[in-house]
Amino acid sequence: MKRMILYLAIISATLYGFADKNTRLDEVDLLVDNVFNLSKVMLHDVANPPVASRNYAYSLLGAYEVLVASGDLLDISGKFVENPGFERDAFPNGLSGSFCAIYAMLEVGKEIMPSGYMLKENQQELASTYKKANKWSEKVLNQNVDFAVKTAQKVLRYAKSDGYNSLSTFTRYTPSGKPGGWYPTPPAYLEPVEPNWNTIRPFFLTSADQFKPDPPVPYSDDRNSDFFSALSEVYEVTNELTSEQREIAAFWDCNPFAVEFSGHVMIGLKKISPGGHWIGITGIASQQSNISFERAVLVHTYVALTLHDAFISCWDEKYRSDRIRPETAINKLIDKDWRPLLQTPPFPEYTSGHSVISTASAEMLTYLFGDNYKFTDTSEEYFGLEPRSFGSFREACNEAAISRLYGGIHYRDACEDGQDQGRDLGKYIVSVLSEAGNP
Repeated sequence: MKRMILYLAIISATLYGFADKNTRLDEVDLLVDNVFNLSKVMLHDVANPPVASRNYAYSLLGAYEVLVASGDLLDISGKFVENPGFERDAFPNGLSGSFCAIYAMLEVGKEIMPSGYMLKENQQELASTYKKANKWSEKVLNQNVDFAVKTAQKVLRYAKSDGYNSLSTFTRYTPSGKPGGWYPTPPAYLEPVEPNWNTIRPFFLTSADQFKPDPPVPYSDDRNSDFFSALSEVYEVTNELTSEQREIAAFWDCNPFAVEFSGHVMIGLKKISPGGHWIGITGIASQQSNISFERAVLVHTYVALTLHDAFISCWDEKYRSDRIRPETAINKLIDKDWRPLLQTPPFPEYTSGHSVISTASAEMLTYLFGDNYKFTDTSEEYFGLEPRSFGSFREACNEAAISRLYGGIHYRDACEDGQDQGRDLGKYIVSVLSEAGNP
């Protein structure tokens, strides 16, 4: 009996690091949970995909900067196209790097998002958890909070200079009216999203059009044209979808603008953004790989910064090519009653945003976790969708890209050229960040 008790004690010590099981902190889980708290605020605010990418990028940069100050991560800000010149305070002895990093992340999110005040409760829960686990006095807790807030404020000052606050000063965008130009789509006929997003300062790109793709297939109503062939493919594919293809389209929908009508009332359907989906995948990989907290902050930040620049690149092309959506063209040229499986998002078609940002994210995650990394994507369970399993990040991004054709919201060239654009961009950012020296 004594031998059995000793054996159980050894197992317990191995699993819990000799800490009290009830107060042990799983820092990576806390990070992932609180990143999702950022996502929930964005759902509440119906943050559009480019704005969501900005929210993730600066919030996670807040966490990253804490760990630069603590000496746990190397400075990457010198690789930014515009060096913020952060003046970092020395990290005082006795502070918790993980607490300060998560708290700073939430602090940036609290200040940068319209409903960021909702994160105050998450900060209070975080403080209570660490105070109890570490038996902190109120003084020690306040020292940790003060350092986190000061770090967040530096990141927020940098964010204020990125051009976001100037977007409202641009002349209101109106459809060009040219043949083959984009026009608002049913059911809500919403105004175009962020037509001037290419004016936002990137982190790594030297210009918004650094990875400008080849032009799309030119519009034509000639039934023998390449455009009509691409249009017909969308129509034919969507009319013969298998159950698997429908599941794929739904899984990667990620359309925060989706609505349904009840009588005369328009109801928004809560869905995560494409960037939020890949941030979720990043969290899954971080937990599955049992990496350190510092490494988890690094991979989340690298993916978030990649997403940020990928949206700038993609949106730059969208409003340059100003391409008509399949729904509009099919209704005009083939079938006036046709509707896509997915609701069409409110912005021009080319290139496919999900194709660009998914492929860029997959390149970064492959760099961080390796190729042929198997995982099960549970990020859509919160929205009632079954998980899907993949043999690599690149396999997942390929499925995300083709899902847009299945959904009837993109032509094939927008998916394929979008992947080329995202791949080139992702590899470029990998090359820039690999020079920073972090493992």
